Amino acid sequence: MKATGNIRKMKTELVDGLAHYQLPLYDVLEPKELVPMNQLVGKVISLKFEQEINCVVTGEKINKTFGEGMSFKAFQSSPLAVESIIRPELSRIHEGIALRDKEWEEKHHLQPHVVYLSLTSGIKVGVTRETQMPYRWIDQGATQAILLGETPYRQAAGLIEVALKSHIADKTNWRAMLKNEIPNNADLLEKKYELIELIPDDLQGFVSEDDEILEINYPVLQYPTKVKSMKLDKVPLIEKKLVGIKGQYLIFEDDFVINLRSHTAYKITLEA
Repeated sequence: MKATGNIRKMKTELVDGLAHYQLPLYDVLEPKELVPMNQLVGKVISLKFEQEINCVVTGEKINKTFGEGMSFKAFQSSPLAVESIIRPELSRIHEGIALRDKEWEEKHHLQPHVVYLSLTSGIKVGVTRETQMPYRWIDQGATQAILLGETPYRQAAGLIEVALKSHIADKTNWRAMLKNEIPNNADLLEKKYELIELIPDDLQGFVSEDDEILEINYPVLQYPTKVKSMKLDKVPLIEKKLVGIKGQYLIFEDDFVINLRSHTAYKITLEA
């Protein structure tokens, strides 16, 4: 197998509790092919950086990416980098007010959202569009997830998250996640009902009654004991045995890992 193209974030699917991955490769801005990644686990693969990066918005050649695969100019103007992506509470599109692009924000932020608890390196709170379940949880390497709130638009979900941030983490310790270091006493359902009490009265109507805990497993043969991260800028050719995929990371047998999402827009050649 040999494939060349510009990287995008791996596409994911949950099948019988197991995360399945496909790596999209583009010809600059045009979709080219999807490489099934699960079947490469256990094999020696070659990942070569072709010394070319193309902005995911304009296609122009760039030396450095901002956000996910953007030029600095695109990062400053594209809706793909609008502030309300990172800070949902800033979204005002439900009021008819756009921060950057009305059509884009109506399509992505004036939509049903969920507030969730996920178990990654510990229990964390987060926000995502309803249509992004369970993909968002797989992207972050969560082994479990439960709904906390369901809202008709993004800002309301963001306000719930902000209200809880002083009581629970909203970020993942990615090294612990990759080593599969998960607290034995983590109980998502117990934490959900503990946090419900802390949600402001005006947001209580959004609390989700869905108490199902989703379990997620990953195609990993062995977890690293000491995580060593690689970037293609410094290591343009990687030839190693792939022993796992978790989150958006490839895990190799010698404890080295690479975050493919952070290499969005890089042109690579993948061989196995």
